Amino acid sequence: MNTMKQSSQLEQEDRYVNQLQVTVMSHQIFSSLRRVRPVALFWAALLMGLSLVTPAFADAGLSAPGNGKAALLERQPDVSVGAQYDTTHVYVASTDLDAFVTSFLATFGGKASPRAVFTVTPTPSKTASQYVQTPVGMLSVFGFETPIPYPFGNERTGYLVTDIYQAVKAARAAGADILVEPFDDPIGKDAVIQWPGGVTMQLYWHTRAPDYAPLETVPDNRVYLSRYEADNFVRRWVRFSHGKVVSDDPLVDAGVIGRPGETVRVVRINSGFGRMVVFVTDGKLPFPFGRETTGYAVSDLARALESAQSADAKVLSQPYSTQSGKTAMVEFPGGYIAELHDRQ
Repeated sequence: MNTMKQSSQLEQEDRYVNQLQVTVMSHQIFSSLRRVRPVALFWAALLMGLSLVTPAFADAGLSAPGNGKAALLERQPDVSVGAQYDTTHVYVASTDLDAFVTSFLATFGGKASPRAVFTVTPTPSKTASQYVQTPVGMLSVFGFETPIPYPFGNERTGYLVTDIYQAVKAARAAGADILVEPFDDPIGKDAVIQWPGGVTMQLYWHTRAPDYAPLETVPDNRVYLSRYEADNFVRRWVRFSHGKVVSDDPLVDAGVIGRPGETVRVVRINSGFGRMVVFVTDGKLPFPFGRETTGYAVSDLARALESAQSADAKVLSQPYSTQSGKTAMVEFPGGYIAELHDRQ
């Protein structure tokens, strides 16, 4: 019993000594802080300021204003040339190339360059190719005669730029990945870039600057993204293109993507590269929605569909009425799928 009492007394004494040490240390720390209080307050304010600023830019992947990278971003020039120089890239079997071009021109009018065989990639390959000009948009059509080198075939569009190296620099500064560094082609230089959400496109520059008349209607570059990457992509694309978000509507009739009775968020962006429409979806899309890359505005949708069908194209989705007009989906010979809608 005496041993137990002595042990209890020792434990109480130890706790008292520990408390006394903590009190002394606290007093010493407090006294030290009083001496450096102005410096401590300065650093505390600075750290609080950084903690407030950094998260706002972390999601976008862009640095906060005031640092060197942000200043570099602000200095990047607009490298776009015009929507009439931007092309949808269409890949078909070489045996389907003539049928596709004939059907597309019969639907929209316009003309095509003579068919020729080129090497348009930085590694060995051969493709039959034609450039198609219509009043509603341009196409670069490829019918490869060899296997297609990676990542070609994944890019959705080709954008003419004022300077290929400046364009790549600006794209990189805005957050794009450079899948293929600038390389020579038969008439200039190209590069392939990719944005968040997997949006892949080609930038190109011509040794001899082309001169085309403006389009009658500018096509829509139709992009489908998840809610996780949509805002990130939009911010970066607007930064690079010097574009403007002209509308951001979360309650658009989802019948425009084959899901009537539901709503979908649609973001519209205009820039020197033309028009872009971003559909923010859960990825549960009925065929053929999401397979198209371009939407074409026509003055008479019914007549355009009739012309397309007469030229061996198939109407995959019958006209659907919206507040801005009707929209339909068409598949041309060779498998190219496009959206057609009433001109607004």
